[in-house]
Amino acid sequence: MRLVSGIADVRVPRLVGLMAVDAYETARVQGLSLHASDRPDLRAAVVDHVVRQYPRPGARVPPGSTVYVWFDFGEGEGGGGIREPRVPCPPLGGHRRELPEPGTPEPGESEPGVPGPGAPPPRRAVLSPP
Repeated sequence: MRLVSGIADVRVPRLVGLMAVDAYETARVQGLSLHASDRPDLRAAVVDHVVRQYPRPGARVPPGSTVYVWFDFGEGEGGGGIREPRVPCPPLGGHRRELPEPGTPEPGESEPGVPGPGAPPPRRAVLSPP
């Protein structure tokens, strides 16, 4: 049986990624309260960023509900920090050498059409008599 109070539920805002002071203010504007088990004094965690929250963003809860937030990953869950996207991805296969300027021959190469030193002689077609 569900009791209807006549007060509309509120949507939980997305708090992940916000600093503690911004998360606190965002929740307060929505009529929600915050609780952080890893930060007993939430007001002292001013510049820490929220990494997890419960209930999830978009969930409907009664006004005055508590949203639980965490500022640290748990033991063994990582926390390597914010990683920027690497687009385009680095090439596979290690480092590449720098290409020469256009029009300059590469080391060991002479002018176009002329074999460089140590290069095999050019192949010639040999016609055999019928």
